[in-house]
Amino acid sequence: MSYKIAVVGATGNVGREILEILAERRFPAREVVALASRASIGREVSFGEEDILTVKALDDYDFSDADIALFSPGSAISKIFAPKAAAAGCVVIDNTSLFRMQPDIALVVPEVNAHALKDFRKTNIIANPNCSTMQMVVALRPLHDAAKIKRVVVSTYQSVSGAGKAAMDELFDQTKSLFMNANKEPAKFTKRIAFNVIPHIDVFMADGSTKEEWKMVEETKKILDPNIEVSATCVRVPVFVGHSESVNIEFENPLSVEEAREILSDSDGIIMYDEHKDGGYCTPIECAGEDGVFVSRLRADTSVKHGLNMWIVSDNLRKGAALNAVQIAETLIRDFDLAPKKLN
Repeated sequence: MSYKIAVVGATGNVGREILEILAERRFPAREVVALASRASIGREVSFGEEDILTVKALDDYDFSDADIALFSPGSAISKIFAPKAAAAGCVVIDNTSLFRMQPDIALVVPEVNAHALKDFRKTNIIANPNCSTMQMVVALRPLHDAAKIKRVVVSTYQSVSGAGKAAMDELFDQTKSLFMNANKEPAKFTKRIAFNVIPHIDVFMADGSTKEEWKMVEETKKILDPNIEVSATCVRVPVFVGHSESVNIEFENPLSVEEAREILSDSDGIIMYDEHKDGGYCTPIECAGEDGVFVSRLRADTSVKHGLNMWIVSDNLRKGAALNAVQIAETLIRDFDLAPKKLN
């Protein structure tokens, strides 16, 4: 079987990554269509090492003969076109925050809760979680199964690529200007990002938290367990690609460091990179371009009865967005009998 795939937002960071991953993983596609705004009509994007796709206008596209649409155009665009695609019988896997907390739409990380896909045809829309949530729940799932997590406290160190190409350009331009004894004022961020950290991602909410922090709390509950208490502080750091997280976990039942290391080492999607010596841990440089969620600095938290600390790093454009979307599509085909539409 082969499928017709539409990539919406194909000229953006995540869209380009989706195209690369579809080619890398030899996704069973008979055709891949690159879609974007009218301003991008005729632009060319790479599909694998040899193929070039010409971008078509999303406004004019008929989804009735597409099997799967991978959306990453921003919430405002998804709000208009994702329901249209779904109504045309196309399965939408959406990377925006728009559908994540809707109760009738599955929020899925295949290594964690693939079972949530069983009723995908009710809406034909599946939500991809937030990048910072995604890498954390991959590491939490097997530990939760083993000892039941009560509480998680997480501080993130999130790369600028999570805020898009303009944010990456701002970090580059500011860094360059500082080395030339100049000062480039921030536009994308509220403060200078070069050689700085900013404890502010997304908008502020009434309780003083940011929406990014709220996402980590609520998405973790929806994906993993509504009874887990989560406290998050989300920080933007001057790194181009790769999110890092310091995670503190409190369990209901005892779990030793050795047991946790063995469990994590045997879990899908996780790479243990944990040597208690100089350099024996993963940083964003090592994870960039990689598919796995890297776990380092695993150690006991002796301030609570049953506690662990860990350091989690992952490529936010791959596992944090594009790869997970493609894995959802692969899971639908493999485990939930998604068949391609009949060709005319």
